[in-house]
Amino acid sequence: MDKLKKVGLTALAGSLAAISANAGEMAVSGSFNATYSSQAGDTGSVNDSYDVSGASPDHGKGFGHDKDFTVSGSGELDNGWTFSGYTLMNDAIGHSSSALSLTMGSLGTVAVASQSGGASTKYDVQTPKAYEEVDDGGAMSLSANYVGSWADNNSLIYSSPALSLGPISATVDAEYAPAANGTSPNDGGISAGSTWGSGQGLGVTMTAAGATLGIYGSEREARTSGDSDSFSGVWYLNYSIGPVSLGYSESYYDHGTNAADVAATTKKYVSSNSGLFESETYSIAFNVNDNLSLSYAKAEDTYDDQSNASSGTEIADVTMDMKSIQAAYSMGAMSIKAYRTETDNVAYSSTGKSLTVTEVALGLAF
Repeated sequence: MDKLKKVGLTALAGSLAAISANAGEMAVSGSFNATYSSQAGDTGSVNDSYDVSGASPDHGKGFGHDKDFTVSGSGELDNGWTFSGYTLMNDAIGHSSSALSLTMGSLGTVAVASQSGGASTKYDVQTPKAYEEVDDGGAMSLSANYVGSWADNNSLIYSSPALSLGPISATVDAEYAPAANGTSPNDGGISAGSTWGSGQGLGVTMTAAGATLGIYGSEREARTSGDSDSFSGVWYLNYSIGPVSLGYSESYYDHGTNAADVAATTKKYVSSNSGLFESETYSIAFNVNDNLSLSYAKAEDTYDDQSNASSGTEIADVTMDMKSIQAAYSMGAMSIKAYRTETDNVAYSSTGKSLTVTEVALGLAF
């Protein structure tokens, strides 16, 4: 009887091993970061309320830390197509982002994702940097970071393989959402009704001789009477020669909301205000050696209320300005990174004044 049990267990173990070999592989990775941050400014009441999560004082400093864990998996189908997926968990060990993709050989890749940024994340604020995007240390996000943001959750994304056009290599990214409201339905669910209908986005990236050009545009249907369809777009051009990289980017964002004119002294929000937001960013990065890199970036983001001078209600444009100096040093799995970022005319207000944020981060990856 014991021999029969052993034979049965051996056969079961063999069958489980065979299933595991065909099912793909899973892996866990992660990182820990410790930071020291400080900020100072004179933004007054504007900065106290620009963050909807609560008050944000002008002056402060402190130590902090965060941790990220990623569970990922990949495998191959019988026809040679490959699949992969991941889930990223944040500090609270809660869901941060996830994606599932299927690569169909020369046909390209299709994916569905949650909190991934969609296809637009390959195009917005993509100028060279040593550490973070210029507005990551700013008082608030640039309008360029809102381009295509409606596709962060419930869209279907397609990415082509590299296409050869003589000396140029090109890729195409496209996305579609039946309900372009930026929310993600549960498994088997549908997006709840909203003021927005379907949305689509299209991007092209071309590289040749050290230069990279990216162009992306998106639109979504307005379903509220009086509002217009939302449209946004961005393009960038980066060029690298030896250890030096240069970049320039422009973006345009029209939320489509029909609302009353907003005074120049009033704070604005890209995700809700009428009018137009236009930004431009340029940066330079220098790799001192294989371990050390430095960068400088400047961004100007202008809010145009689109008021009419002939009616006597013209309101002056307001430009929010950001400047960031950054450095990064790596030693294997450990890195030390820092930035100092200054924002003027915070929240697109002519009386918004300035805020300066400094951060030093120690990171360990495993």
